[in-house]
Amino acid sequence: MRKMIVTAALALCLTNVALADESLPLEIKGSLTQGALILAKSEPGVTATLNGEALQVTEQGYIVFGFPRKAKLENTLVVSKGEKTITKELKLEPREYKIDRVDGVPQKTVTPDPEQVKRARKEAEKVWLARQKETTRTDFLTAITKPAEGRISGVYGSQRIFNGEPRNPHYGQDIAGPTGTPVRAPWPGEVVLAEPDLFYSGGTIIIEHGYKVNTTYLHLSELHVEVGDKVEQGDSIGAIGATGRATGPHLDWRVNWGNERLDPALLPQLYQD
Repeated sequence: MRKMIVTAALALCLTNVALADESLPLEIKGSLTQGALILAKSEPGVTATLNGEALQVTEQGYIVFGFPRKAKLENTLVVSKGEKTITKELKLEPREYKIDRVDGVPQKTVTPDPEQVKRARKEAEKVWLARQKETTRTDFLTAITKPAEGRISGVYGSQRIFNGEPRNPHYGQDIAGPTGTPVRAPWPGEVVLAEPDLFYSGGTIIIEHGYKVNTTYLHLSELHVEVGDKVEQGDSIGAIGATGRATGPHLDWRVNWGNERLDPALLPQLYQD
């Protein structure tokens, strides 16, 4: 009997040692909610998956990913290195988004004519291609700054319903300000799109920050950069305007992780202790 107890105790000790050996450091920053960019930190050489899909990992062991506007609330992050594995269940807080219903809007205002639609689709393809560029930059590790001064006039996730027809949700944060107000790079990065006159968004810039993270700046009255330019945080990239389908001067700025459109207002939470 004594031998059985000793054997069982030894087995328990070995099990505890094995669990300790298999553990990995894992720190997660960001708001666990729909629309958030998340930054996780483990150790160099790990691999990671989110809900079974592989994630990219930097040489330093950082893992960046995002949850879209209507992301499911239960998610699983798995980080591994050799025989070591750590699993983290990420439960998101659901969000409610502002919905505006507007009736009596002239149809030509709601739906562009066929030629305009054709132009917009061609431009959307150009924007999509620009967002496919990926580098191993890690600009998102730098604490973000505001791209412009002004009043917040529009929020991420809001949606308008014109004459009973739902329009696409708004995927950015609007900052209202006078035409000509400077727009500055909130992170370092590389310019991958600089277009002065897109149908919907007017003057448009996209900056790539590494590992599928990019930011977009819409309705600009001036562009101060070109494709291929490397910018530092705080550099002037353009100026607030009312170009494209804007109803007044403002900056609509956005953040993407790959094809997932995220909420810029949540980015400062990545850098809170």
